[in-house]
Amino acid sequence: MPDQPQPQDPRPTPAYDPAAEVVEVCRDLIRFDTSNYGDAEGPGERKAAEYVAGLLAEVGIEPRLYESAPGRTSVVAHWGGSGTGPHARHDALLLHGHLDVVPAAAEDWQVDPFSGEVQDGYVWGRGAVDMKDFDAMLLSVVRARQRAGQAPERPVVLCFTADEEAGGHQGAQVLVEEHPEEFEGVTEAVGEVGGFSTTVRGRRVYLVEAAEKGMAWMRLTARGRAGHGSMINDDNAVTRLASAVARIGAHRWPVRLTPTMEVLLATVGELAGVEATPENARSLVEEFGGATRMLGAVISNSANPTMLSGGYKVNVIPTEATAHIDGRFLPGYEEEFFDTLRELMGDGVEMEFLSHQQPWETPYDGDLVAAMTRSILAEDDEALVAPYTMSGGTDAKHFRKLGMRSYGFAPLRLPSDLDFTALFHGVDERVPVDALEFGARVFDRFLGEV
Repeated sequence: MPDQPQPQDPRPTPAYDPAAEVVEVCRDLIRFDTSNYGDAEGPGERKAAEYVAGLLAEVGIEPRLYESAPGRTSVVAHWGGSGTGPHARHDALLLHGHLDVVPAAAEDWQVDPFSGEVQDGYVWGRGAVDMKDFDAMLLSVVRARQRAGQAPERPVVLCFTADEEAGGHQGAQVLVEEHPEEFEGVTEAVGEVGGFSTTVRGRRVYLVEAAEKGMAWMRLTARGRAGHGSMINDDNAVTRLASAVARIGAHRWPVRLTPTMEVLLATVGELAGVEATPENARSLVEEFGGATRMLGAVISNSANPTMLSGGYKVNVIPTEATAHIDGRFLPGYEEEFFDTLRELMGDGVEMEFLSHQQPWETPYDGDLVAAMTRSILAEDDEALVAPYTMSGGTDAKHFRKLGMRSYGFAPLRLPSDLDFTALFHGVDERVPVDALEFGARVFDRFLGEV
C-alpha cells in the first residue's frame, strides 16, 4: 500500500462557509426533472442549466450555455487564474458534473423523486447521488469563495453537462468536438463518482476514481426463416439469439487486475492481513460489503444482456430477433473482451454498436492526488484514501480526448451501514445532509491547494 500523505495542520477557519448553500442547491437541482430516456424524449436540461448559470452570474462568473439539441443544454464558465501567488499554476483544471438524471417511477418511491425532500437526515430525490450532490458541492464552494475574494490562482473551467446518462453524445462530446477552445490549457480534470467512503474492518476507506471500464452498448441480431409456429423450423431466429444471449449472460469472466485495482486491493489486503493476489481478489472485494456490486465488476470484463425483442404473433416464427448487451471492458483488455464475446455469440448473430467508448486509467500520483488525499485527511484524519476503477462511465471519457489526466472526486463521508452503491440509479436515491456538508468542506480545502 502506498504511503498516505499526512494531513497538514488545520488551516484557520475561513471567513466564509463553503457548505452554506450546499443542501439548498442540491434540493433545488433535484426539483428540476432532467430525466434522460436515452432518446429524443424527456424534458432536457435547459431549466437546470439556466439555474446553474444564474447562480454563477450572481457572483460575477460569466457562464456560457451550449445547446446541442432543443433542451439539451450544457454550461461552461471560466474562474480564477490570477497566477500571482508563489505556487501559481498556469495550466487549467476542469471541474465537471452532469445535469441529467435517469428516469424514476414515482410509484416505487417513498417520496416524490423530484421533491428534494429532507427526511431522516437525508436529501431525497433522483440525482441526489448521481450527481446533483456534486454539482451542489461545487456550486456552494465556488460561490462562497468568489464572494470572499478567494478564487483559486490556478485557472479553473467549470462545466455542467447535458446527456451524460446516455453516453454524453449531446453534452460532453459536443463540447469537446465543437468547442475545444473552452478547454484550452486544461491538463487535469475532476468529476463524479469518487471520494466517497466505504468501511472495511471498521476503517473508512475513501475511493478516488482513477480509471473507468470501456463501454460497448451493443445490439445483437439473429435472422432466420419465417414460418408457421406449428411446423418444424431448424432456422429459428429466436432460438439462435436466445442461445447466444444465454451463453453471454452465463459466462464467468476471468479476474484481471489493472494497476489501479492492484493498489486498492493491496490497501484492503493490509487491513485483512493478507497479500493481495488475483486468486484472492474476489474475497478481498467482498470486504467492501454493499460496494462489492460495483468493485466486483472492475476485476474482470463483463457483459450483461438487458433487452430482448422478437416476433409479433404467437403462431408466427419471425425473420429476426434482437437483443441488447451492456458490455464493459477493463483498460488493456478490450481485445480479449471482443474475442470472447464473438465466440460466445456463435454463428449467425450480428453485432452493431449503439455506443462504443474506450476505457481509461490515470496514474495515481502527482500533486492533484496528494491534494485530494490531504483534503480528506484534514477532515477525517483516521481514514485511508485509495484509487479504484469505476464500473460505469462518466464524461471523463470525452474530456480525456483533449489529453487531460482525469479523476473522480466527489467526497462524501457515509454511514457504515448505508448501501451507497445501490442508490446509483436506484429507488429512494438519497444522500446524507452531513455528507453533503462534509463534501463541501473537503472540496474547499482541495481548491485551496490546487
